[in-house]
Amino acid sequence: MRCRTNAAFTAGDVAGILKRVFPSWDGALFQKYLRDFSLPAKKTVRDYSRGMKMKLSIACALAHRPRLLILDEATSGLDPVVRSDILDILLDFIQDESRGVLFSSHITSDLERIADYITFLHGGKVVFSRPKDELRDRCGIVKCGASQFGRLDRSGFVRFRRGSAECEALVEDREAARRKYPGLVIDPAPLDEIMVLYAKGEQP
Repeated sequence: MRCRTNAAFTAGDVAGILKRVFPSWDGALFQKYLRDFSLPAKKTVRDYSRGMKMKLSIACALAHRPRLLILDEATSGLDPVVRSDILDILLDFIQDESRGVLFSSHITSDLERIADYITFLHGGKVVFSRPKDELRDRCGIVKCGASQFGRLDRSGFVRFRRGSAECEALVEDREAARRKYPGLVIDPAPLDEIMVLYAKGEQP
């Protein structure tokens, strides 16, 4: 939930509106979040920084005790310290396993920090939806020179990219790839590289 407020409203004004909207609104919990997030209750929202506005939006959402938060680019454009604060809030929220967060983001490091499952959308289609740990622990990137690449058996490749000097390929099982391609560099696959190869790579 994004909290949309009149520019002259304070956090207290926002609380006064939302308690009429949500039967489950917890005013004491909202005040706790204001303190925890260091949000001044009497300062107008128009004078909040971008990070403060995002924290206020999350406080608004959490104060009616939801089971699911749906957040769109919640950390986009924020400085690293505020981004870290927001992610800590979300991690704390999901410690209760009966609650969850659906979190869209182009910042893959944020996804790697908090997500249990990754769903990658490209061109309006779901490319994959998999547990993050499966991607992190199993997938690998094979790297080699262009001349060597032409002699490789590509049957185990998911996607590959050919450059003039170096080529790289995504494999599902990097340990199996190390046995199949001894002597080649096979690194763990960061989430952003997996997405790039799925989006721009060739199919074997």
